[in-house]
Amino acid sequence: VRKGAKAPKSAGVIHSDLERGFIRAEVFKYDELMVAGNEAELKKAGKIYVEGKEYLVEDGDILNIRFSV
Repeated sequence: VRKGAKAPKSAGVIHSDLERGFIRAEVFKYDELMVAGNEAELKKAGKIYVEGKEYLVEDGDILNIRFSV
């Protein structure tokens, strides 16, 4: 993913349907995942953020893409 890419464009790198039907992204940081151990612990700690179409993807981000086609 290129620097400065928005979440839908980043999703489109994986598959065009993800970009076309993008709803939102659940975002967390790789470093925080390594400390917490798993996504459930991140969720308990409130470190998973819901972001929209204008979110700029940063280095170290992990995105769970929500979409509908």
